Amino acid sequence: MRRKKRFEGLDALVAERGNALLGTAVLLTGSRTAGEDLLQAALERLMRSWNRVNGDKEGYLRRTLYHLAVDQWRRRGRRPEVLAEIEPPGQTDGTDAVLLRQMLIQALAMLPPRQRAVLVLRYWEQLSEAEAAEMLGCSVGTVKSTASRGLSRLRELTTAGTLKDAMEMTRSK
Repeated sequence: MRRKKRFEGLDALVAERGNALLGTAVLLTGSRTAGEDLLQAALERLMRSWNRVNGDKEGYLRRTLYHLAVDQWRRRGRRPEVLAEIEPPGQTDGTDAVLLRQMLIQALAMLPPRQRAVLVLRYWEQLSEAEAAEMLGCSVGTVKSTASRGLSRLRELTTAGTLKDAMEMTRSK
């Protein structure tokens, strides 16, 4: 019974926001299994700090997700793996949207860690520039310039053939 009171509200948080948190973690890591691991590590940190976290527990959990993801990228010293090989969209049988989504996820996985985190915060999580800056511990100007560079790079990667060429270059290294 004591354990239940100690983490009161955690079950509700995970039940209500778990899917959204997992979606964010998957985008940050590039795969579902790595996203699940990241979310698990963030939940573990939240539980260790449960009594010290005042107010927004989900906010704390999201900040922890982003910080752990950046730490992993720095430790690895390489870019996250690309999810799957695809052909550029061009079919007209209804698969265009799926292929475009897959291409965007792969292009996102090829971005440097900070650009990826800023784009996920701004456009997936729909945070303002100020909120993203606070979450990442940087200035609003850094968020603006990083988002601009990230979107520019995404456009480059998603033009016809560019993503496929970049994927082949990555594999040959």
